[in-house]
Parts: sequence; C-alpha cells; structure tokens
Amino acid sequence: MPELLPSLDLMLRGAACGLLILVAGLLVRDHRQVTAARFGALLALSAVGFALCTTVALRGHLGLLTLPAQALMAGGNLAFWLFARAMFEDGFRPRAWHAAAWLGIVAVGLYEARALGPEMTPIAIAVRGFLVLESLGLGLLAAGQTLASWPADLVEPRRRARPFVVGAAAGFIALNALSDLLGPRATVPDLASLIRALALAIIALGVAAALLRVAGQGWLSSANPAASVRPVEPADQGLAAALDRAMSIDRAYRQEGLTIGKLAERLGAAEYRLRRLINSDLGQRNFNAYLNGYRIDETKAALADRGQDSVPILTIALDAGFNSLGPFNRAFRAETGMTPTDFRRASADSGIGQPDFEPGERRGA
Repeated sequence: MPELLPSLDLMLRGAACGLLILVAGLLVRDHRQVTAARFGALLALSAVGFALCTTVALRGHLGLLTLPAQALMAGGNLAFWLFARAMFEDGFRPRAWHAAAWLGIVAVGLYEARALGPEMTPIAIAVRGFLVLESLGLGLLAAGQTLASWPADLVEPRRRARPFVVGAAAGFIALNALSDLLGPRATVPDLASLIRALALAIIALGVAAALLRVAGQGWLSSANPAASVRPVEPADQGLAAALDRAMSIDRAYRQEGLTIGKLAERLGAAEYRLRRLINSDLGQRNFNAYLNGYRIDETKAALADRGQDSVPILTIALDAGFNSLGPFNRAFRAETGMTPTDFRRASADSGIGQPDFEPGERRGA
C-alpha cells in the first residue's frame, strides 16, 4: 500500500492541473477582457504552480518550469483575493499597487524557496512567518468580503458561485497551513502529500464548477456586465408599484439597516421575487447600490436647494439614510464625479435653486 501513495499523489495532481489549465485557457480565450476572468485564470495557474512545487516526486524534475511554477505558487494567495474582489465587487478596478504587492510577495516567496534552506535560521523563521500570515490573512479577507457582500448581491449566478469561493478560501488556508506545519517541503511524507493532492483536486473541481457555471450563464460578458432590463411581467406589476411607492413616497431607503429581506417583508412579498424584480426589471446588480442611488438623489436635491445652505452636509447625508460621512462621500463622488462640497458650490455658482430631478424618482438601469 505505501508504494501506491506516490502514484496516487501524482494522478490527483495531474488531474487537478489538467482541469485548472483547461479553466484558465477557456477564461482567457472567451473572456479575456473581463477583470474577474483574468484573475480567475491567474488563480488557476497559481494552483497549478502549487501542485507542481509541493510534491517530492517532481522535485528537481521541473527544469525550466521551476521558476515560473514557484512564482505562481508564491503569488497565489493575493491572486485569490483579487479574483474574489473582481468577481463579487461591482466596479472593481486593479490598481498599480496590486501589481506591486503581487511582485513583492512573489519575490519573498522565491527567496524562501531558492535561497533559504531547511534550517530554521532567524531570517528563515521571519520569512516563513510572513508567508504564513500573508496566506492566512488574504484567505480570510477573501472569504470575509465574499460573505459580507453576499446578502446585497442581486445577480443570481454570482450569488450561487459564492459558496464555492468561500469553500476554496477555506481550502487554500488549510493547504497552506498544512504545508507549513509539515516543515520543509522536501521532507514531506507521502501520505501528507497525498492528502494535500486530494484537497487540491477537490478545490480545483469547486473553482472550475463555479467559474464555468457563471461563464456558461453569460454573466462574464464584459468588464462591468449590466443586468439586462426587461419589461415588468404582469405577475410582478403589483409588486413593482408597491416598491415604487415605498421608495418614492415613503422613502424606505432612509430606514437604518434596511436589507432586501426587510424590504420584502415590508412589501409582503417573497424575497426572491423582489430580488428578481430589482435585478431583471430595474437593471440593478447590488441592493446597497440601489438604495444609495435614491439616497444620492435626495442629497443632490438638498445640496442644490438654496434654502438648505446652512444645513451641514453630514446632517443631509444622515437624513438620507447614510450611516456616516465616509461612505457617503465615496458614493457621492462615484455618482457625480465631485465631492458634496464642490457640488453644493457648483449649484450655487450656476444659480440653480432646485434640482431638475425628483429625489424619490424610481431608478432603473
């Protein structure tokens, strides 16, 4: 039985690598313009690097693949975090510091793999401690952000993909923690290597299923895919009217801690029907962004109203439903391209006394 372990190890790793390379190729071929797809391909190749670099049987036999495999493995945790953000955060854009962080982590990982031996010198302990914290921190951050934004997500294929990503995050954390607990990779027992290979194959299957399901349903269609707006179906017209009344007249968006579940309960409707209405019929992808649209419209009206010049901006923001000034400033700038102070000043300079929009106007795509 023991002599079968290395063979099973290689078979599982080979299957995982083949699946991940296929996923990466399909994403690059069909969705290369999509940020989430590019990071998904990088993540898949990072997992391939992990599979190649963490087995004793292949050590010393990778040849020219050694350096790129080690680099991909080292940057895998950051790739995972960026993939999760790009997939689940509307409007996410990679920044220059993301690339710099990836290169920095890869440099540290290559230094650990190629320059440090198995001896636990002070510098080796520091470097490996940093890599452990980086692995755990980014994995937990990816899982936490994915879970935190789950309730407000209105894109159903993306919502269904989240459990796979959270599971993959837990798997990545477990794999890296196990790898570090077992010590230098060159001395890892065959059984432990087989366990890691099996876990990697399961993670690869989960990530592949999530990515290909989402891609197959047409969600990965553009860098910022917009929901396709359709006419309100007869069965939903009553709910649409009730929603319009709740938002435009009752201004339900002002309610503190309003969730889509609470709004559905207020309207006496099933949550899935309300999600479908706001997503498909109104073209909204995120419930919080949907609420913020109404809140921004109300604050714009107040800031353009000369009769409210003496009202502090914070008061206006809180009255509209924002919890604090920071999120309000970010949302306002994203919507208008200027700060609330600049908007108020520009409105005064232009002589506008009242806005040319209604604060409670129903928002579509």
